[in-house]
Amino acid sequence: MVDVDYEGSRRELQTDAGVLRYHEMGDGPPLLLLHGSGPGVTGWQNYRGVVGELGERFRCLVLEFPGFGVSDPGEGHPMKMAGASVGRFLDGLGLGEVDVVGNSMGGIVAVNVAIAAPQRVRRLVTVGGPGKALFSHGPSEGIKLLCEFTDNPTREGLVRWLHSMVYDPAVVTDELIEERWRLATDPTTLAIAKRMYSTEAFAATMAAARNSSVPPYWSRLDKVQAPTLLTWGRDDRVSPLDMALLPMRDIPRAELHVIPDCGHWTMIEAREAWLSAALAFLTRPESADRLP
Repeated sequence: MVDVDYEGSRRELQTDAGVLRYHEMGDGPPLLLLHGSGPGVTGWQNYRGVVGELGERFRCLVLEFPGFGVSDPGEGHPMKMAGASVGRFLDGLGLGEVDVVGNSMGGIVAVNVAIAAPQRVRRLVTVGGPGKALFSHGPSEGIKLLCEFTDNPTREGLVRWLHSMVYDPAVVTDELIEERWRLATDPTTLAIAKRMYSTEAFAATMAAARNSSVPPYWSRLDKVQAPTLLTWGRDDRVSPLDMALLPMRDIPRAELHVIPDCGHWTMIEAREAWLSAALAFLTRPESADRLP
């Protein structure tokens, strides 16, 4: 297993929109790992438990999106800044086609990249996230708790939100709470989070989407050319499992892997099962991918 060292793997890339920070480890074909959203999140937190194994086969690049307290903050909506940062990052490193893993918001960003620039994505693995709720009520429990914390950032609110992310409460350790609390309450990070997840901002985003003439990304999933593995916790309370049905049906070469007794963080809560599925998919012969 590749050594997982926070300081030794830290890198910086200067771009026209500020410094993008990332972690790099392992050797092989490039694998871009995109993190989710939520209080105190970082790419390192999302993927530090799996990059050791992934790094045995891939050059792992864990990008830290702008506005989440690690890369330089930006002026826009966090989702839009995240999407724009991917192209800057790949261009800055001189990379063309890459494999991509995207967790939650990172999965939505990855799908949008695969739609807009299919030449960028060889294979795609998502962890919850992309899709549309077909049967469950929205917003989900996890999103409601996220908005509540953003409006009123208390330690108790953070703990409630963290518990909505997992099936097993034991995953929410004191160390995790403290780590998330430190970054989530940083004034700059919290101010940027309010652009996306304050109750007012979230409602405005939903209203804008309803009134927009631009087709939503989930209506264009048939444009994703890359073979795609959708991984989902059966007990996800942030992105309920019925969200997986649309991308599973519409992405031409999509496969769905559902992990029982698992919430939103499948790569953390069901680490070994997720790694087994993701590595088998990412390393199998290209001849195994059915053509459209």
